[in-house]
Amino acid sequence: MHAATSIPEVLPSPPSPVVTDADRQQARRLPLSTRFVLGDVVTPVQRAFLDEHGFLVFGSVLTTNEVAEVLVEIDALQTRWIAEGRREVHGIPLFVGRDPDGKPYIQRFAFTSLFSPHLHALVRDPRFAPIRSLVGRDVRVGDREKDGLVFNRNLNVPGSAYPRLGWHTDGLRDLFLNRAVPGPTLNVGLHFDRVAKADGGLRILPGSHRQGFLSMLARKPYFVDHRPDRDEIAVETEPGDLTVHDGRTWHRVERSPHVGWRSLRRTMYVPYVVDAYAPKHEGSKTPFYHRLGRIPRELRVKLGR
Repeated sequence: MHAATSIPEVLPSPPSPVVTDADRQQARRLPLSTRFVLGDVVTPVQRAFLDEHGFLVFGSVLTTNEVAEVLVEIDALQTRWIAEGRREVHGIPLFVGRDPDGKPYIQRFAFTSLFSPHLHALVRDPRFAPIRSLVGRDVRVGDREKDGLVFNRNLNVPGSAYPRLGWHTDGLRDLFLNRAVPGPTLNVGLHFDRVAKADGGLRILPGSHRQGFLSMLARKPYFVDHRPDRDEIAVETEPGDLTVHDGRTWHRVERSPHVGWRSLRRTMYVPYVVDAYAPKHEGSKTPFYHRLGRIPRELRVKLGR
C-alpha cells in the first residue's frame, strides 16, 4: 500500500478553454449521442457541450490492452480481499454479492489505487491532463479521499449486491460531508464493456445540473426510484471510453435485461479533487449513507434476489 503524504501531489493540466457564443450554438446543434475525441486539450465546443448538457463521452481513451490490464488488476484485488475476508476499506463498505456461479463477487471496490501501483500510475497518465482542466486548477488524485478510486461491477444475477442504482445526484453526498451548498463536481469514468441502451447502464437527465437547489433535493426520491424518465437519455459506451458528467445531474444505472455474465457492466471512477484535503484511513468512520445502504444490499444478497 502506498504511504500517506502530508501534502498531496498537484498534477499539471492545461488551461480551461474559453467558450464563445458561437461555440455554445455549435454545441447545441450536436446530437446528444455525440462521441468526442480526446486530444491534447479540451476544445471550446466540448466544454460548451458539457456546460449545456452536463456530460461528455470520449471514445477509445484506453487501448484494448490497457482495458485488459485494468481488469487483471481488479481480479487480483478481488482474490486478495476475499481471501482476507475484507468487508470495507478506510470506512467505505465493499459491495460483495454473488457471481453467476454462486461465488463471492466484489461489485464495488473503493480506494483501489492504494493497493495497485498499476492503477495508481494509470490515473496520473498525461493523456488525462485535458480532463483535469475541466475539474479546475491545482487538481490532485484523491487516492485517500471520499471513496478513492472506485471500481464498479454491475451484475444481474440472484444474489447480486449491485444490479442497478436508483435516481440520485451527488449533491446529497456533499451535504452529508457538511458542504452546505454543493457546488460543481465532475465525475470522470472509464468504461470496460460495450453497453448499448438495450443493455441497461447509465441514464442521465440532460441539463438537470442547472436546476435549483430544491429541485436537486426533491425532484425524485433518492436511490429508491428506478422508474424511467421521459427526458432521460442512455449513455452508450464501448470498452476504453471515458465519460465526464456533472455530479449535480440526475442520473441512475438501469438494470441489465440480461442475466448472468452477459449483464456485466464494469466502470471505474477517478477522483480528481480540488477542494480541501480530507484523507481517509483505516479506522475511518463509515458515512451514514453507506451504513444505511448496507442493510438492504446485504439482505438482497442473503435472500438471493
